[in-house]
Amino acid sequence: MININSKIFIAGHNGMLGSAILRVLKKKGYKKLITINKKKLDLRDQIGVKKFFKKKKPHAVIIAAAKVGGIKANIKYPANFLSDNLEIQTNLISSSHLYKVKKLILFGSSCIYPKNLKKPIKESQIMTGKLEETNESYAIAKIAGIKMIESFNKQYKTDYICLMPCNLFGPNDNYNLENSHFLPAIIKKIHLASEKKGKKIVKLWGTGKPLREILYVDELADACEFFLKKKIKKPLVNIGSPVEMTIKDYAKYIRSKIDPNVILKFDNNKKLDGVKRKKLNTSLANLYGWRSKMNFSKALDYIIEDFKRSHK
Repeated sequence: MININSKIFIAGHNGMLGSAILRVLKKKGYKKLITINKKKLDLRDQIGVKKFFKKKKPHAVIIAAAKVGGIKANIKYPANFLSDNLEIQTNLISSSHLYKVKKLILFGSSCIYPKNLKKPIKESQIMTGKLEETNESYAIAKIAGIKMIESFNKQYKTDYICLMPCNLFGPNDNYNLENSHFLPAIIKKIHLASEKKGKKIVKLWGTGKPLREILYVDELADACEFFLKKKIKKPLVNIGSPVEMTIKDYAKYIRSKIDPNVILKFDNNKKLDGVKRKKLNTSLANLYGWRSKMNFSKALDYIIEDFKRSHK
């Protein structure tokens, strides 16, 4: 059983999710956390990953490393999103098995589910329909990771699982307007507009009508620690929150916190909308004993201030 004295390798510890997991595990008293900078170890390098595992011999592996990005990045670089994620996952899962890792957690994304489903989405609905075209490559890579975990569990009796979160936000997010997710992009655009003199206009992608569920990243890190210590039968578990609004409503809410005088204008490009709704059914996670405790307003206040501090 994994405990605070277990050696735990966090792959991708510099990213938003990885840094949150590192922060939460340290706070909970975990003493043997293993990290490595991607400049020292390219997780796409199979031989390099095997050497690292042979040397470190972790008891648990958390795969928070991935090539991620917003809708435009997914459309522009499908080959990278597919190949990079396949290589990262395959190397880490294979090396975990080779060096007898006791517990492995892979993180996916709600985009793995077909686009035209009855919502909220249950784990059993994976691979039951056509994927959203705009992030198909990333979704296929993550589905392959889930199926790899299922296969290893079936053949080798390993204890590997995949946690499937909704849209995340939090400290250390990506605010690059070309490849960020919708929430950090809205925060940055509204903040920049608020500093202008005269008319404060923000131009946003799409129609603003799609519904999105949102979760503070430390909540997912908490779920990670919870399931790290728990033996479960199902290899796939949705991790979501009670918060769901349209992108337009998120923009209005963020505007009310930064500058009510900002004018929001959507370009109405339906191709940049993505899936209309991606609400997750979290009854399985709740059954195991985990549920979101997020105070969205408080978390958003913190993130807006964190953004202002780090982007002066």
